[in-house]
Amino acid sequence: MEAGLETYVFTGASRGHTPTAVTDALREAILDGALKPGEWLREVDLARILSVSRTPVREALGRLVEEGLAVKTAHQGVVVATLSFDDVLALYAVREQLEGLAARLAATRGGPELVRRLEQVGEQMAQAAAEGDVSLMARLNLEWHRLVRDAANNTYLDRFLGQVEHAIRRLSVSTFASEQRAVEVLAEHDNVVRAIEARNGEVAEQEAKTHMRRAREARLADLMRDT
Repeated sequence: MEAGLETYVFTGASRGHTPTAVTDALREAILDGALKPGEWLREVDLARILSVSRTPVREALGRLVEEGLAVKTAHQGVVVATLSFDDVLALYAVREQLEGLAARLAATRGGPELVRRLEQVGEQMAQAAAEGDVSLMARLNLEWHRLVRDAANNTYLDRFLGQVEHAIRRLSVSTFASEQRAVEVLAEHDNVVRAIEARNGEVAEQEAKTHMRRAREARLADLMRDT
């Protein structure tokens, strides 16, 4: 655990020893894979590594449990949550509906600047795909979806999609490792952008849902190959 958390250690001068700072550090460590699924999160160890008391660590672990990133066991210990096959199915079922709604709202509330920024990120994704940079493409993909989410301008939707993003980041292998899927994603994104540009919320929603269904199919195909 200690080696994995090295880059997440913060100083009191820069971030403060608050439960929020501890939560942020542990959350990022989980999302980045520094803390692995099933790994024990022991208060005393985390407090020592992060140079804080056990109180903010205890509160941080409670928050991570609420977010679904950690699980409290029957023996009152806390471990990093795992994502099962059924969890992934449930995740994409919810994501399809939420991303569809975000695209619908973005089409009515966004404008030329949103379209320009989405196209810009799309061009960067295409370049990353051409260079075979899977990691960069995955990061840009999240940025693209955040732009749509932000344009929707709905606090509750933003919160729920933020939780979905956390879950997506925990999936170890990006579907962009497949060259074919990378090309498909670029086309699917463009379909959403064109609907937003036309300010057609209904079409934008349907294109976003289609994109999510295909993303789910690609993800499940990867999981099936790994089992």
